[in-house]
Amino acid sequence: METVNKTWLGLPLNLIWGYVAIAIFMTGDGFELAFLSRYITELGFSPAQSSMAFTLYGLAAAIAAWVSGVLAEIITPQKTMKIGFILWCIFHVLFLVFGLGDANYPLILLFYGIRGLAYPLFLYSFIVVIVNNVRSDSVSSALGWFWTVYSIGIGVAGSYIPSFTIPMFGEMGTLWLALVFCLAGGIMAMIALRNVKVPTHMQSLSRKEKFTELSRAVTLIYTNKNILASSFVRIVNTLSLFGFAVIMPMMFVDDLGFTTSEWLQVWTAFFFATIFSNVFWGVISEKIGWIPTVRWFGCIGMAFSTLAFYYIPQHFGHNFAVALIPAIMLGIFVAAFVPMAAVFPALEPKHKGAAISVYNLSAGLSNFLAPAIAVIVLPYFSTLGVVIAYAGLYLIAFWVSYKIEVKQPGFGEERRELEEAVTLV
Repeated sequence: METVNKTWLGLPLNLIWGYVAIAIFMTGDGFELAFLSRYITELGFSPAQSSMAFTLYGLAAAIAAWVSGVLAEIITPQKTMKIGFILWCIFHVLFLVFGLGDANYPLILLFYGIRGLAYPLFLYSFIVVIVNNVRSDSVSSALGWFWTVYSIGIGVAGSYIPSFTIPMFGEMGTLWLALVFCLAGGIMAMIALRNVKVPTHMQSLSRKEKFTELSRAVTLIYTNKNILASSFVRIVNTLSLFGFAVIMPMMFVDDLGFTTSEWLQVWTAFFFATIFSNVFWGVISEKIGWIPTVRWFGCIGMAFSTLAFYYIPQHFGHNFAVALIPAIMLGIFVAAFVPMAAVFPALEPKHKGAAISVYNLSAGLSNFLAPAIAVIVLPYFSTLGVVIAYAGLYLIAFWVSYKIEVKQPGFGEERRELEEAVTLV
């Protein structure tokens, strides 16, 4: 039998404090997102070196994201989140003291890279908690709320608070403040989620069987063509999010004359829009279909919004109000990919943890590839070249979305059969 819990607009009320913990933790993690790349260049390093630090961070995040789903099933989501929480706090301190503090580039790469392993273990393990505590036909809405609190944390609070603290305490003081938020969020999660339902069917497996299941997070990519296509679409999903955080501070501040605080507030507007759009698309996708939502509003919407985020500010110059328009557009359409988190476990109902791990790996690869594309393209084609590359990939994802065949709960006569197939263990 599936767990049935009270919800409010799709928000599972039994997990509400877990959602709050995610928002607080990701606030701390998000402090650096919109200013760290420029701060590293202010320490005397080149934009390419700054982008490389984010690329290594993204690679580490991709690895951690990959194992998080299966690891959460094997040792429980709570333990996986605890590992991520502790890793984040330790290596954030080392990064600040010995990396940025000494302007030591090798240590910046080392400690920032290792810290990249931490947040996916904490963040994505909560998806396993959601999938195991929410009815299958309500997962998309619950995941819409997951990405909403993620946006509130990493984007809205994570960008808006530094716009005030940087003028008061400087970049380093703001980065130390991030530790306070992550400590609070991590401790809250450990307390709030200690008694929630978790998957137990893999904890009795032998060590060999556990490694087999862990490897399935890779093998699913080439044994299930729908998973492969879905993985590509999810990778493309957040390219602009992670890429613009690296390249746009230089364009807005250095080229267009925005202050750092103004840029942070523009970036905050982007994430503020996702607060509502994540929930909106999660609910809408259950009415019009997961893939149509992703295809027409995610892929096409993001292709246009990505170009607008560059061309509109370039045309109007230092105009704060006008710059908010493409930021809000980006926030509306990036959230239309929310249903992808429901697609993966529906494609592999008997191996949900492995399917979620592929989803998480794809999200992590997006974090890695976005700055990597910038590293490769920037020296030859400037910021515009990077923007066009991102927009082109969204159009390719539009085409790939036609390759995904998934049965969605609540659609037609398949509803009862599919719900039985994805009944939570």
